[in-house]
Amino acid sequence: MWSAGSEEQDPADTGKNKARPRPVKQDTYAGKIAFISRSEPRMGFIRSVSIAAAAAAVTLGALGCTAEDPAAAPAAGGRGRGGGGGTVPVTTAPVVNKPMPIEISIIGTAEAFSNVAIRSQITGQLEKVNFTEGDEVQQGQVLFTLDRRPLELALRESQANLERDEARAENAVLMNRRYEDLAKRGIATREQVDTSRADMSALAATVSADKAALENATVQLDYATIKAPISGRTGALMVHEGNLVRANDQTALVVINQVTPMSVSFAIPEARLPELKKYMAGGALRVTANPPNDDAKPAVGRISFIDNSVDQTTGTIRIKGTFPNTDRRLWPGQYVNVTVTLSMDPKAIVVPSVAVQAGQQGSYVFVVNAEQKVDLRPVTVGRTNATETVIESGLKPGETIVTDGHLRLVPGSRITVKGQSEQPADAKAAS
Repeated sequence: MWSAGSEEQDPADTGKNKARPRPVKQDTYAGKIAFISRSEPRMGFIRSVSIAAAAAAVTLGALGCTAEDPAAAPAAGGRGRGGGGGTVPVTTAPVVNKPMPIEISIIGTAEAFSNVAIRSQITGQLEKVNFTEGDEVQQGQVLFTLDRRPLELALRESQANLERDEARAENAVLMNRRYEDLAKRGIATREQVDTSRADMSALAATVSADKAALENATVQLDYATIKAPISGRTGALMVHEGNLVRANDQTALVVINQVTPMSVSFAIPEARLPELKKYMAGGALRVTANPPNDDAKPAVGRISFIDNSVDQTTGTIRIKGTFPNTDRRLWPGQYVNVTVTLSMDPKAIVVPSVAVQAGQQGSYVFVVNAEQKVDLRPVTVGRTNATETVIESGLKPGETIVTDGHLRLVPGSRITVKGQSEQPADAKAAS
Protein backbone atom coordinates (compact mmCIF):
# COMPACT_ATOMS: atom_id res chain seq x y z
CA MET A 1 0.00 0.00 0.00
CA TRP A 2 1.28 3.52 -0.87
CA SER A 3 1.06 6.24 1.72
CA ALA A 4 2.17 9.87 1.86
CA GLY A 5 5.75 10.17 2.85
CA SER A 6 6.46 6.47 2.40
CA GLU A 7 9.51 5.24 0.61
CA GLU A 8 9.27 3.18 -2.50
CA GLN A 9 10.28 -0.47 -1.74
CA ASP A 10 10.09 -3.55 -3.84
CA PRO A 11 8.22 -6.37 -2.02
CA ALA A 12 10.71 -8.82 -3.40
CA ASP A 13 13.57 -6.79 -2.04
CA THR A 14 15.96 -9.02 -0.12
CA GLY A 15 17.43 -6.12 1.82
CA LYS A 16 20.28 -5.52 -0.54
CA ASN A 17 18.53 -2.54 -2.14
CA LYS A 18 17.71 0.18 0.35
CA ALA A 19 14.52 2.21 0.03
CA ARG A 20 15.23 5.44 -1.95
CA PRO A 21 13.14 8.59 -2.42
CA ARG A 22 11.65 9.66 -5.73
CA PRO A 23 13.52 12.22 -7.87
CA VAL A 24 13.45 15.74 -6.52
CA LYS A 25 11.65 18.60 -8.33
CA GLN A 26 13.51 21.89 -7.75
CA ASP A 27 11.85 25.26 -8.21
CA THR A 28 14.63 27.50 -9.35
CA TYR A 29 12.57 30.70 -9.07
CA ALA A 30 11.48 30.33 -5.48
CA GLY A 31 14.62 28.62 -4.32
CA LYS A 32 12.55 25.89 -2.64
CA ILE A 33 12.78 22.10 -2.91
CA ALA A 34 9.63 20.05 -2.82
CA PHE A 35 9.58 16.31 -2.51
CA ILE A 36 6.65 14.66 -4.21
CA SER A 37 6.12 10.96 -3.53
CA ARG A 38 3.92 8.60 -5.37
CA SER A 39 2.38 7.71 -2.06
CA GLU A 40 1.20 11.38 -1.64
CA PRO A 41 -2.51 11.76 -2.39
CA ARG A 42 -3.60 13.73 -5.46
CA MET A 43 -4.76 16.73 -3.41
CA GLY A 44 -1.42 16.91 -1.64
CA PHE A 45 0.34 16.92 -5.00
CA ILE A 46 -1.83 19.80 -6.25
CA ARG A 47 -1.24 21.75 -3.04
CA SER A 48 2.53 21.36 -3.38
CA VAL A 49 2.44 22.56 -6.96
CA SER A 50 0.34 25.59 -5.94
CA ILE A 51 2.76 26.50 -3.20
CA ALA A 52 5.68 26.27 -5.66
CA ALA A 53 3.85 28.46 -8.20
CA ALA A 54 3.08 31.08 -5.57
CA ALA A 55 6.68 31.16 -4.48
CA ALA A 56 7.79 31.57 -8.09
CA ALA A 57 5.39 34.48 -8.55
CA VAL A 58 6.73 36.19 -5.43
CA THR A 59 10.28 35.72 -6.67
CA LEU A 60 9.45 37.10 -10.14
CA GLY A 61 7.76 40.09 -8.57
CA ALA A 62 10.83 40.75 -6.47
CA LEU A 63 13.05 40.46 -9.55
CA GLY A 64 10.74 42.74 -11.54
CA CYS A 65 10.91 45.42 -8.85
CA THR A 66 14.67 45.58 -9.30
CA ALA A 67 14.49 46.25 -13.12
CA GLU A 68 14.63 49.84 -14.32
CA ASP A 69 11.21 51.14 -15.34
CA PRO A 70 11.71 53.99 -17.83
CA ALA A 71 8.21 55.28 -17.20
CA ALA A 72 8.63 55.28 -13.41
CA ALA A 73 12.20 56.61 -13.43
CA PRO A 74 12.41 60.30 -12.56
CA ALA A 75 13.44 62.68 -15.29
CA ALA A 76 17.15 63.25 -15.45
CA GLY A 77 18.13 66.61 -14.04
CA GLY A 78 20.31 67.34 -17.04
CA ARG A 79 17.36 67.03 -19.39
CA GLY A 80 15.62 70.04 -17.94
CA ARG A 81 12.29 68.29 -17.42
CA GLY A 82 11.46 70.24 -14.24
CA GLY A 83 11.07 68.77 -10.81
CA GLY A 84 14.21 70.46 -9.55
CA GLY A 85 16.42 69.14 -12.37
CA GLY A 86 19.52 70.98 -13.64
CA THR A 87 19.72 73.38 -16.56
CA VAL A 88 20.43 72.41 -20.15
CA PRO A 89 23.48 74.09 -21.78
CA VAL A 90 22.55 75.58 -25.17
CA THR A 91 23.68 78.22 -27.62
CA THR A 92 21.34 81.02 -28.60
CA ALA A 93 20.96 83.72 -31.23
CA PRO A 94 18.70 86.74 -31.59
CA VAL A 95 15.92 87.11 -34.15
CA VAL A 96 16.95 89.98 -36.42
CA ASN A 97 15.24 92.18 -38.96
CA LYS A 98 17.39 92.95 -42.01
CA PRO A 99 17.27 93.09 -45.83
CA MET A 100 17.26 89.70 -47.51
CA PRO A 101 17.21 88.87 -51.22
CA ILE A 102 14.31 86.98 -52.78
CA GLU A 103 16.03 84.20 -54.67
CA ILE A 104 15.55 80.97 -56.57
CA SER A 105 18.29 78.43 -55.86
CA ILE A 106 18.71 75.42 -58.15
CA ILE A 107 21.34 73.13 -59.65
CA GLY A 108 22.46 73.95 -63.18
CA THR A 109 24.90 72.75 -65.82
CA ALA A 110 27.65 74.81 -67.40
CA GLU A 111 27.60 74.68 -71.20
CA ALA A 112 29.92 76.05 -73.86
CA PHE A 113 28.53 79.25 -75.34
CA SER A 114 29.10 77.58 -78.71
CA ASN A 115 30.91 74.46 -79.85
CA VAL A 116 32.09 73.29 -83.25
CA ALA A 117 33.07 69.80 -84.35
CA ILE A 118 35.84 70.20 -86.95
CA ARG A 119 35.52 67.83 -89.92
CA SER A 120 37.29 67.71 -93.25
CA GLN A 121 35.30 68.72 -96.33
CA ILE A 122 37.64 66.90 -98.70
CA THR A 123 39.38 63.54 -98.78
CA GLY A 124 43.12 63.57 -98.41
CA GLN A 125 46.10 62.80 -96.25
CA LEU A 126 46.58 64.83 -93.09
CA GLU A 127 50.00 66.44 -93.43
CA LYS A 128 50.29 68.68 -90.38
CA VAL A 129 48.54 69.48 -87.10
CA ASN A 130 49.30 73.05 -86.06
CA PHE A 131 48.17 72.94 -82.42
CA THR A 132 48.35 70.79 -79.30
CA GLU A 133 45.16 69.26 -78.00
CA GLY A 134 43.75 71.35 -75.17
CA ASP A 135 45.17 74.60 -76.56
CA GLU A 136 43.30 77.86 -76.68
CA VAL A 137 42.87 78.76 -80.36
CA GLN A 138 41.70 81.94 -82.03
CA GLN A 139 39.22 82.36 -84.82
CA GLY A 140 40.98 81.99 -88.20
CA GLN A 141 43.97 80.11 -86.79
CA VAL A 142 45.22 77.26 -89.01
CA LEU A 143 44.53 73.93 -87.30
CA PHE A 144 45.17 71.26 -89.96
CA THR A 145 46.88 71.09 -93.33
CA LEU A 146 46.01 68.36 -95.85
CA ASP A 147 47.96 67.25 -98.90
CA ARG A 148 47.52 70.09 -101.43
CA ARG A 149 49.17 68.56 -104.52
CA PRO A 150 46.14 66.84 -106.11
CA LEU A 151 44.07 69.97 -105.51
CA GLU A 152 46.67 72.24 -107.05
CA LEU A 153 46.78 70.03 -110.14
CA ALA A 154 42.99 70.17 -110.42
CA LEU A 155 43.14 73.96 -110.11
CA ARG A 156 45.70 74.27 -112.93
CA GLU A 157 43.63 71.98 -115.12
CA SER A 158 40.57 74.09 -114.59
CA GLN A 159 42.53 77.20 -115.38
CA ALA A 160 43.79 75.66 -118.64
CA ASN A 161 40.32 74.58 -119.68
CA LEU A 162 39.03 78.07 -119.09
CA GLU A 163 41.74 79.65 -121.21
CA ARG A 164 41.13 77.16 -124.06
CA ASP A 165 37.39 77.74 -124.09
CA GLU A 166 37.81 81.50 -123.86
CA ALA A 167 39.91 81.36 -127.02
CA ARG A 168 37.28 79.27 -128.79
CA ALA A 169 34.57 81.64 -127.63
CA GLU A 170 36.52 84.61 -128.97
CA ASN A 171 36.93 82.87 -132.34
CA ALA A 172 33.21 82.05 -132.39
CA VAL A 173 32.40 85.72 -131.95
CA LEU A 174 34.61 86.65 -134.90
CA MET A 175 33.07 83.92 -137.08
CA ASN A 176 29.61 85.13 -136.27
CA ARG A 177 30.49 88.65 -137.32
CA ARG A 178 31.88 87.43 -140.67
CA TYR A 179 28.80 85.34 -141.46
CA GLU A 180 26.53 88.25 -140.64
CA ASP A 181 28.56 90.51 -142.98
CA LEU A 182 28.48 87.89 -145.75
CA ALA A 183 24.76 87.43 -145.25
CA LYS A 184 24.22 91.14 -145.77
CA ARG A 185 26.05 90.91 -149.14
CA GLY A 186 24.08 87.83 -150.06
CA ILE A 187 27.03 85.50 -149.99
CA ALA A 188 26.26 83.53 -146.80
CA THR A 189 22.97 81.90 -146.12
CA ARG A 190 20.76 82.56 -143.16
CA GLU A 191 21.40 79.03 -141.88
CA GLN A 192 25.14 79.67 -141.66
CA VAL A 193 24.54 82.83 -139.68
CA ASP A 194 22.32 81.02 -137.19
CA THR A 195 24.85 78.21 -136.79
CA SER A 196 27.69 80.61 -136.10
CA ARG A 197 25.55 82.46 -133.56
CA ALA A 198 24.71 79.17 -131.78
CA ASP A 199 28.35 78.17 -131.65
CA MET A 200 29.18 81.54 -130.15
CA SER A 201 26.55 81.16 -127.43
CA ALA A 202 27.59 77.57 -126.66
CA LEU A 203 31.22 78.53 -126.22
CA ALA A 204 30.21 81.46 -124.01
CA ALA A 205 28.33 78.98 -121.76
CA THR A 206 31.36 76.70 -121.77
CA VAL A 207 33.49 79.57 -120.57
CA SER A 208 31.05 80.21 -117.74
CA ALA A 209 31.21 76.53 -116.75
CA ASP A 210 34.98 76.63 -116.83
CA LYS A 211 34.98 79.67 -114.55
CA ALA A 212 32.72 77.83 -112.09
CA ALA A 213 35.01 74.78 -112.21
CA LEU A 214 37.98 77.02 -111.55
CA GLU A 215 36.27 78.57 -108.55
CA ASN A 216 35.36 75.13 -107.24
CA ALA A 217 38.96 73.98 -107.60
CA THR A 218 40.03 77.08 -105.70
CA VAL A 219 37.58 76.32 -102.90
CA GLN A 220 38.72 72.70 -102.73
CA LEU A 221 42.28 73.89 -102.41
CA ASP A 222 41.21 76.19 -99.57
CA TYR A 223 39.61 73.19 -97.83
CA ALA A 224 43.07 71.64 -97.63
CA THR A 225 43.81 74.23 -94.95
CA ILE A 226 41.39 73.87 -92.01
CA LYS A 227 41.04 76.97 -89.83
CA ALA A 228 39.29 77.55 -86.51
CA PRO A 229 35.80 78.95 -87.11
CA ILE A 230 35.53 80.26 -83.53
CA SER A 231 37.83 81.13 -80.66
CA GLY A 232 37.83 78.56 -77.89
CA ARG A 233 39.51 75.60 -76.28
CA THR A 234 40.28 72.46 -78.24
CA GLY A 235 39.46 69.01 -76.99
CA ALA A 236 41.07 65.66 -77.64
CA LEU A 237 42.71 65.21 -81.04
CA MET A 238 41.04 62.29 -82.79
CA VAL A 239 43.22 62.09 -85.94
CA HIS A 240 46.98 62.52 -86.14
CA GLU A 241 49.42 63.38 -88.90
CA GLY A 242 49.72 60.84 -91.70
CA ASN A 243 46.14 59.56 -91.43
CA LEU A 244 43.78 59.62 -94.37
CA VAL A 245 40.75 61.76 -93.64
CA ARG A 246 37.55 61.59 -95.62
CA ALA A 247 35.06 64.23 -96.55
CA ASN A 248 32.27 64.63 -93.94
CA ASP A 249 33.51 61.70 -91.89
CA GLN A 250 31.41 60.92 -88.78
CA THR A 251 34.45 61.23 -86.53
CA ALA A 252 35.40 64.84 -85.91
CA LEU A 253 39.04 65.82 -86.11
CA VAL A 254 38.66 67.91 -82.94
CA VAL A 255 35.92 69.77 -81.04
CA ILE A 256 36.28 73.43 -80.07
CA ASN A 257 34.29 74.77 -77.11
CA GLN A 258 33.88 78.49 -76.63
CA VAL A 259 34.29 79.08 -72.89
CA THR A 260 34.39 82.89 -72.86
CA PRO A 261 31.60 83.70 -72.51
CA MET A 262 29.97 80.64 -70.92
CA SER A 263 26.33 79.56 -70.67
CA VAL A 264 24.70 77.94 -67.64
CA SER A 265 21.50 75.98 -68.22
CA PHE A 266 19.03 75.30 -65.41
CA ALA A 267 15.34 74.64 -64.89
CA ILE A 268 12.90 76.19 -62.40
CA PRO A 269 9.45 74.89 -61.38
CA GLU A 270 6.64 76.19 -63.52
CA ALA A 271 4.96 77.51 -60.36
CA ARG A 272 7.69 80.15 -60.07
CA LEU A 273 7.55 81.21 -63.71
CA PRO A 274 5.00 84.03 -63.13
CA GLU A 275 7.19 85.40 -60.35
CA LEU A 276 10.24 85.27 -62.61
CA LYS A 277 8.45 87.02 -65.47
CA LYS A 278 7.14 89.67 -63.08
CA TYR A 279 10.60 90.67 -61.92
CA MET A 280 12.13 90.32 -65.41
CA ALA A 281 9.69 92.97 -66.63
CA GLY A 282 11.53 95.43 -64.42
CA GLY A 283 14.92 94.73 -65.98
CA ALA A 284 17.59 92.08 -66.40
CA LEU A 285 17.84 89.67 -63.50
CA ARG A 286 21.10 88.86 -61.77
CA VAL A 287 22.13 85.22 -61.70
CA THR A 288 25.14 83.70 -59.93
CA ALA A 289 26.83 80.35 -60.43
CA ASN A 290 29.34 78.66 -58.17
CA PRO A 291 31.00 75.26 -58.68
CA PRO A 292 30.60 72.79 -55.79
CA ASN A 293 33.31 72.89 -53.12
CA ASP A 294 34.46 76.26 -54.43
CA ASP A 295 34.58 78.88 -51.69
CA ALA A 296 35.50 81.73 -54.01
CA LYS A 297 33.10 84.50 -54.93
CA PRO A 298 30.36 83.21 -57.28
CA ALA A 299 30.45 84.10 -60.96
CA VAL A 300 27.87 86.74 -61.91
CA GLY A 301 25.87 86.73 -65.13
CA ARG A 302 22.48 87.57 -66.57
CA ILE A 303 19.52 85.59 -67.85
CA SER A 304 19.71 85.42 -71.63
CA PHE A 305 17.19 82.75 -72.59
CA ILE A 306 13.81 81.39 -71.42
CA ASP A 307 12.41 78.40 -73.26
CA ASN A 308 9.18 78.84 -75.18
CA SER A 309 7.37 75.96 -73.46
CA VAL A 310 7.18 74.10 -70.15
CA ASP A 311 8.46 70.54 -70.07
CA GLN A 312 5.29 68.59 -69.21
CA THR A 313 7.22 65.52 -68.05
CA THR A 314 9.05 67.43 -65.29
CA GLY A 315 6.88 70.50 -64.79
CA THR A 316 9.87 72.80 -65.24
CA ILE A 317 10.96 75.41 -67.75
CA ARG A 318 14.50 75.68 -69.09
CA ILE A 319 16.47 78.90 -68.62
CA LYS A 320 19.98 79.95 -69.62
CA GLY A 321 22.31 82.49 -68.12
CA THR A 322 25.35 84.02 -69.79
CA PHE A 323 28.58 84.57 -67.83
CA PRO A 324 31.76 86.36 -68.97
CA ASN A 325 33.90 83.56 -67.43
CA THR A 326 37.14 85.43 -68.02
CA ASP A 327 38.76 83.52 -65.14
CA ARG A 328 37.74 80.11 -66.61
CA ARG A 329 36.09 79.01 -63.36
CA LEU A 330 33.09 77.55 -65.17
CA TRP A 331 33.80 74.52 -67.33
CA PRO A 332 31.55 72.84 -69.92
CA GLY A 333 29.55 69.94 -68.47
CA GLN A 334 30.15 70.99 -64.86
CA TYR A 335 27.35 71.02 -62.30
CA VAL A 336 27.04 74.38 -60.56
CA ASN A 337 24.91 75.94 -57.83
CA VAL A 338 22.75 78.60 -59.47
CA THR A 339 20.99 81.44 -57.66
CA VAL A 340 18.60 83.82 -59.42
CA THR A 341 18.04 87.05 -57.46
CA LEU A 342 14.52 88.31 -58.13
CA SER A 343 14.30 91.23 -55.70
CA MET A 344 15.29 92.45 -52.22
CA ASP A 345 13.08 92.23 -49.12
CA PRO A 346 14.11 95.22 -46.98
CA LYS A 347 12.54 94.04 -43.68
CA ALA A 348 12.81 90.28 -43.43
CA ILE A 349 12.70 88.39 -40.12
CA VAL A 350 15.87 86.27 -40.19
CA VAL A 351 17.15 83.47 -37.94
CA PRO A 352 20.04 81.01 -38.29
CA SER A 353 18.94 77.95 -40.26
CA VAL A 354 20.17 75.57 -37.52
CA ALA A 355 17.58 77.03 -35.12
CA VAL A 356 14.64 75.79 -37.21
CA GLN A 357 13.62 72.22 -36.38
CA ALA A 358 11.22 69.93 -38.24
CA GLY A 359 8.44 68.20 -36.32
CA GLN A 360 5.27 66.26 -37.06
CA GLN A 361 3.24 69.47 -36.99
CA GLY A 362 5.72 71.42 -39.11
CA SER A 363 8.68 73.68 -38.39
CA TYR A 364 9.31 75.06 -34.91
CA VAL A 365 11.92 76.83 -32.79
CA PHE A 366 12.68 77.02 -29.07
CA VAL A 367 12.25 80.58 -27.79
CA VAL A 368 14.00 81.66 -24.57
CA ASN A 369 11.71 83.59 -22.20
CA ALA A 370 12.55 85.99 -19.38
CA GLU A 371 12.78 83.13 -16.85
CA GLN A 372 15.56 81.45 -18.82
CA LYS A 373 13.16 78.73 -19.86
CA VAL A 374 12.23 77.68 -23.39
CA ASP A 375 8.89 77.68 -25.17
CA LEU A 376 8.21 75.65 -28.30
CA ARG A 377 7.01 78.05 -31.01
CA PRO A 378 5.63 76.87 -34.39
CA VAL A 379 6.92 79.01 -37.27
CA THR A 380 6.27 79.42 -40.99
CA VAL A 381 9.45 79.31 -43.10
CA GLY A 382 9.54 81.61 -46.07
CA ARG A 383 12.85 80.75 -47.73
CA THR A 384 16.38 79.72 -46.90
CA ASN A 385 19.48 81.56 -48.06
CA ALA A 386 22.72 79.69 -47.28
CA THR A 387 22.94 79.60 -43.46
CA GLU A 388 20.01 81.95 -42.80
CA THR A 389 16.26 81.35 -42.92
CA VAL A 390 13.52 83.92 -43.43
CA ILE A 391 10.51 83.44 -41.13
CA GLU A 392 7.14 84.59 -42.41
CA SER A 393 5.24 84.18 -39.12
CA GLY A 394 5.78 82.96 -35.56
CA LEU A 395 8.67 85.16 -34.40
CA LYS A 396 9.35 88.81 -33.67
CA PRO A 397 12.61 90.73 -33.98
CA GLY A 398 14.53 90.87 -30.71
CA GLU A 399 13.47 87.45 -29.41
CA THR A 400 16.13 84.91 -28.49
CA ILE A 401 16.06 81.41 -29.91
CA VAL A 402 18.07 78.23 -29.33
CA THR A 403 20.53 77.28 -32.06
CA ASP A 404 22.17 74.22 -30.47
CA GLY A 405 21.12 71.71 -27.80
CA HIS A 406 17.60 70.99 -29.06
CA LEU A 407 17.76 67.25 -28.34
CA ARG A 408 17.75 67.82 -24.58
CA LEU A 409 14.95 70.36 -24.56
CA VAL A 410 11.22 70.16 -23.93
CA PRO A 411 8.82 73.06 -23.39
CA GLY A 412 9.56 74.57 -19.98
CA SER A 413 13.16 73.38 -19.76
CA ARG A 414 15.50 75.74 -17.93
CA ILE A 415 18.57 76.58 -19.95
CA THR A 416 21.97 78.15 -19.54
CA VAL A 417 23.88 79.69 -22.40
CA LYS A 418 27.22 78.05 -23.12
CA GLY A 419 30.10 80.33 -22.25
CA GLN A 420 28.11 82.25 -19.65
CA SER A 421 28.25 81.35 -15.97
CA GLU A 422 24.93 80.54 -14.43
CA GLN A 423 23.74 83.01 -11.75
CA PRO A 424 23.62 81.74 -8.17
CA ALA A 425 20.25 80.94 -6.72
CA ASP A 426 20.43 83.86 -4.22
CA ALA A 427 21.15 86.30 -7.02
CA LYS A 428 18.24 85.00 -9.03
CA ALA A 429 15.94 85.31 -6.01
CA ALA A 430 17.15 88.86 -5.38
CA SER A 431 16.53 89.80 -8.95
